[in-house]
Amino acid sequence: MSTATTRTADAALTNHRTTGASPGRARGKRRQRAAYWLYLIPMIVGTLAIVLIPFAMNVYISLFRWKGGMAPMRWNGLQNYVDLFGDELFWLAFKNTIFMILGIVVVPTVIGLLLAAMLFDYIGREFGGRAAAFLRATYYLPQILPIAVAGFIWSWVLATQDGLLNSVIEAIGVRRPPDWLGDPHIAIYAVVLMLIWLQIGYPVVIFMAALQRVDPELHEAAALDGAGWWRRFAAITIPQIRPEVFVVVITATVGALKVFAPVLILTGGGPEGSTIVPSYYSYRNFFELSKVGYGSAIATAMSVVIFLVAGVMLWLQRREGRGELAE
Repeated sequence: MSTATTRTADAALTNHRTTGASPGRARGKRRQRAAYWLYLIPMIVGTLAIVLIPFAMNVYISLFRWKGGMAPMRWNGLQNYVDLFGDELFWLAFKNTIFMILGIVVVPTVIGLLLAAMLFDYIGREFGGRAAAFLRATYYLPQILPIAVAGFIWSWVLATQDGLLNSVIEAIGVRRPPDWLGDPHIAIYAVVLMLIWLQIGYPVVIFMAALQRVDPELHEAAALDGAGWWRRFAAITIPQIRPEVFVVVITATVGALKVFAPVLILTGGGPEGSTIVPSYYSYRNFFELSKVGYGSAIATAMSVVIFLVAGVMLWLQRREGRGELAE
């Protein structure tokens, strides 16, 4: 038999085997896909029930004038959104989210990064892992406190008369300490102070876990080249834990945009509306002012802002991840 005939026969046999095996492989792939969908069903149902359906209902209600309960719903179209863009109190609440981002994202992330590095690089090595773990748990303790308890604690700390902070200020010779929760010019800073205390343990825990995967040989090589701790921290540690930094920033930013309970408990949006935030403003319109449609419009607008901010940050994270892979 010639060589050409042999090759033709081998190719035909191979093609027959491939064709005969393909239906079985196709069925196996379909079964695998079906199994994946079975795992996804609980998540899909939960997302529909908790996120998508309530959001759609909220958007629908925002198109009406409604006082809630058995009151009639009157079609209002987009007028609630038109009124929203001209509402000075809403824009004040939106501006106050900048302070919330400062107190939940910026300051805790920076301080948490430094504290985590100190606990990992110094406390853990000098005093042992148990000491570092104890301090880490101490920093995280405010995270597990009920927000009502934390609010009452800070109401006592910031109280004008006999408050802990003002008692310390008076002890060092200041006769007229600030009215932390009653002065509209400084009340927002008092809320920020509480938020920093509440949030700081979260980045500490995340960053300490991230530091464990940083290759110590990189630090040793840099130290041999004469790099100091700050130089090694900026050039090695931060780039290595950048994914965790993104996670902390994204989750904390979303949390800052929907802050509600600390403002409700500590100041109730006052004094003179100086500490009001969008979520609390929406709550007021829902339950105190009986403007359910308008409150829904506020909630819808802030939901869109949260989706956009989270989407942009996730896009930036993926873009940077692709850049690192390309390198």
